[in-house]
Amino acid sequence: MIDPDKRQAIYYLYCQDMGIREIARRFTMSTNTVTRIIAEKGLMPQGSRKDKMQIDPQLLAGLYQQCQGRVQRMHEKLIEEHNIIIGYSTLTRMVRELDLGQPKKQRCEKVADQPGAEMQHDTSDYRLKIGNQQLKVIGSLLYFRYSKIRYLKFYRSFNRFQMKCFFHQALSFWGYAATACIIDNTSLARLRGSGAKAIIVPEMIQFAKQYGFEFVCHEKGHANRKAGNERSFYTVETNFFPGRSFKSLEDLNHQAFDWATHRMANRPLTKTRLIPVNVFEYEKPYLIKLSSALPPPYLPHRRGIDQYGYVAFEANYYWVPGTSRHEVSVLQYSDLLKIYHGRRLLGEYDLPPHGTKNQTLYPKGHRKPAQQPKWRKKPSVDEEKKLRAADKAVDAYMSFVKTQKGIQIHRLIRALHGLSQKLASQLFIQTIKRAHRYRITDINTIERIAILLMKDTQALLPSVTVDENLSNRDSYRQGRLTDEVDLSVYEKLITDENG
Repeated sequence: MIDPDKRQAIYYLYCQDMGIREIARRFTMSTNTVTRIIAEKGLMPQGSRKDKMQIDPQLLAGLYQQCQGRVQRMHEKLIEEHNIIIGYSTLTRMVRELDLGQPKKQRCEKVADQPGAEMQHDTSDYRLKIGNQQLKVIGSLLYFRYSKIRYLKFYRSFNRFQMKCFFHQALSFWGYAATACIIDNTSLARLRGSGAKAIIVPEMIQFAKQYGFEFVCHEKGHANRKAGNERSFYTVETNFFPGRSFKSLEDLNHQAFDWATHRMANRPLTKTRLIPVNVFEYEKPYLIKLSSALPPPYLPHRRGIDQYGYVAFEANYYWVPGTSRHEVSVLQYSDLLKIYHGRRLLGEYDLPPHGTKNQTLYPKGHRKPAQQPKWRKKPSVDEEKKLRAADKAVDAYMSFVKTQKGIQIHRLIRALHGLSQKLASQLFIQTIKRAHRYRITDINTIERIAILLMKDTQALLPSVTVDENLSNRDSYRQGRLTDEVDLSVYEKLITDENG
């Protein structure tokens, strides 16, 4: 469609004695179109379609209610039942014009983009191939709205303590914070309510005060209020993940740190081709400058030192120098542990890589101790192999045990192995068969089954191997030369009892 201003210009040039061909060349249109516009004196045509479809609005409203808002089904019923041939796009336009559809969603709050005013935080779940297995990870991302700089890190689980550690690492890296942080209605920071009526957890209010900002929850369903953060996660999915492989969670976070704080921070963004780090330099005077002496967040725990000098924490064992055995305070930071007794620091330890279990760790500068922790968990792989090799029935029972939930597998396997050493092989196999038949996994019940089978007359006693050359042994010969045992004392006791 040719706009009215252009039509007026064409008619004006024609009135100034400019030729039709010259007008068509200047406006890059055909001479027929120019001729038609001149005939209409540069005015917009007021004609309407003669074949415009007209349908009773009440009929459409009734069909919309009957078909539960499914326009495709309305289209079928109009053709099949009412013999009205209409295009699907035309029908959808009529439904919109009559406001039969769902009410339009209210737009989220529109806020001017001002330097230093706002940053945004959110998390997103992903399932990634890390090493040789698929793992669920949670991505946490902080986004400065004005300068568009980011900080990204992944976690296996994300709780309030992890949230504090993330904010400390991100804000300490950039050295500045905005006055407000827009979040969704997460329970990690919100106590109750939602949106403008949300009440933030007092613990998180005090935490945010240290950095000079406050948490602000957006309204429910208004995720676009932090659209920059949502768009950043889309960029993570389309730019960071493709073509990259990750050996471990630590490798994933190392690549995420480089991608967010270096690669994306120095890449021109949007149509303006602005570079985030350059805009961040301009924004710094409007942000809150953070002190380098801000203490990192930590979680306190109470633990006891065992007899070998170890403290157990999250499936690993930390050796404490010295000979005292008492309770200590274990302070858990994002990447290290500190062990205190009273106000004295006993040791500082780097946290092992994610997934490390049953390892002994010791402070830097100390030799590895020879002692092992008291409660160190021992694997039961060897015991399981011996049990499975004993008989097919035992192997089937072990497979059954491994599928059961709510039992201590390793303890049961070790107990079964000990029981197999006490019983004859045939009696042990019969006991396991009966336990498998009745789906018993309690070791005390299994031992009672063995006792019942031994009392049964049909139970076979273990065969005893007697060495026929026993009498030829030196020890046997020496024993023959010893004095006979005097049993007269016992004979006297028997006589007294009978008398």
